[in-house]
Amino acid sequence: MDYQFFVSLLLIMASFGLYIGIALYNKARATSDFYVANRSVPPVFNGMAIGADWMSAASFIGMAGTVMIMGYDGLAYIMGWTGGYLLLTFLLAPQLRKFGRYTVPEFIGDRYQSNAARLIAAVATIIISFTYAIGQLSGSGVVIGRLLEVDAAIGTLIGVVLIAFYSALGGMKGITWTQVAQYLVLIIAYLIPVIFIALQLTGNPVPWVSYGEIVGELKALDAELAISEYVVPFTENTKWQFMALMFTLMAGTAGLPHVIVRFYTVSTMKAARWSGAWALLFIGLLYLSAPAYAAFSRFILMTEVAGSSINNLPAWTTAWVDTGQLSVADQNGDGILQWGELVISNDIVVMATPEIANLGIFVIGLMAAGAMAAALSTAGGLMISISAALSHDIYYRSINPNASDKKRLLVGRWSIIIATVVAGLVALNPPGAITQIVAWAFALASGSFFPALILGVWWKRSNGPGVIAGMLVGLSVTLGYIFAAKYGGFTILGIIDTGAGVFGAAAAIIANIVVSLLTKEPPQKIKEEVTDLRYPEQMTYKNGEVWIEEAD
Repeated sequence: MDYQFFVSLLLIMASFGLYIGIALYNKARATSDFYVANRSVPPVFNGMAIGADWMSAASFIGMAGTVMIMGYDGLAYIMGWTGGYLLLTFLLAPQLRKFGRYTVPEFIGDRYQSNAARLIAAVATIIISFTYAIGQLSGSGVVIGRLLEVDAAIGTLIGVVLIAFYSALGGMKGITWTQVAQYLVLIIAYLIPVIFIALQLTGNPVPWVSYGEIVGELKALDAELAISEYVVPFTENTKWQFMALMFTLMAGTAGLPHVIVRFYTVSTMKAARWSGAWALLFIGLLYLSAPAYAAFSRFILMTEVAGSSINNLPAWTTAWVDTGQLSVADQNGDGILQWGELVISNDIVVMATPEIANLGIFVIGLMAAGAMAAALSTAGGLMISISAALSHDIYYRSINPNASDKKRLLVGRWSIIIATVVAGLVALNPPGAITQIVAWAFALASGSFFPALILGVWWKRSNGPGVIAGMLVGLSVTLGYIFAAKYGGFTILGIIDTGAGVFGAAAAIIANIVVSLLTKEPPQKIKEEVTDLRYPEQMTYKNGEVWIEEAD
């Protein structure tokens, strides 16, 4: 165990040193570096950074565990998160890049010519990013807690210190190149175990092909134990919840401020589209592997752990019980651990599987480093979004428009430090599982930013009063439904708190359209700017005609 601890610690510390070194080398020295990496990131590397930003602790740590426990119903997470990138890449990212602002609230304020709308959007950015960050810091606590064999709360505090340091130092420029390194670490860490487990269980090292064989065996085991079948849909939730969750994650993806701002770091609309294409490829490597991971983990637990003597369980169980993420109890007193007596958190399945499959200390350590990379990469991007909302959209645009670059950088860095510490304190006692907390952030984004951005780009008639009404109504409905469903047991058609975004988005779109139609139209100049966003960068819409400015 000591040797395993040493190897894991060495791999994690080496990766930490790499991230800090990159941040120091790419230290932000101007506001354009801090907010948009000087718009100079090549599309393929931006795609990697997007992938790392996107593949958070929820994706790396929680997704396979959610699918393992929920079965078919857990696929809503994979389909929703992947589909959302298609919406973002084709309907929003290139257009927002052409508009040429630093942040999403800045786009909303200038597109709708409303300072009030910009301030509301800045507050919404802080709320959404803060909620999402709680999930990431909670994930880092799970990883560090297991590594050091301490409570997850102590692990969370260690993660807070690291994230606050390299995020505040490097800004978007430093975080972008740090995320490229983090993507390479996390995808290697994710693929090596699942490939070796596939080889171990099926003799085929291609998990995306071979895991179907294991799913067939799981069906037989489910029938034998008389439990819910793994591949039967809508056993955990209703079909309406499945569709609502999928929509919430898709619309939320297209409206998340920390994801959208990644498309601002490239030089052109074309580069933004290519960034999205590369990101889908890099993200697909993990998302296509998660169902295989889930099937393999469930199979090993059902065949090699369940049914064992309670006094002769594998050594790995003791370490995970100490973290509070695993519970084993001989409830019927027969001395045998039954499947129903094994309670495993969604959030430890991926982390524990290399130990469960006895893949060796190097793979276990590599998995720990990958999980930390996933949690840190997304948390860093979220902190930049919160910092930009506070220092750029609120402080610079509303409080002190004459602030120097040095002053704005100082405010931005302190914003990151304070936000990370506060989010870390909340993450010490998280209000739900990682995937659940992250789903709330997506619900809030789908009820606020998604309608504002879609209508802002594709409906010229949408105006300032309309977007203000839409964001306020959307946020209120989404928050209200989350609290009513989670704490009051209130649901519509079986849709629980994680699917709240479908109601928020619908309410926001209706409010935006109704109020826009009842109030004054936007100026003709704004209408032409909106129409102009839909054309490639070489084309400009002027006076009712499309002008080609240069050859492609």
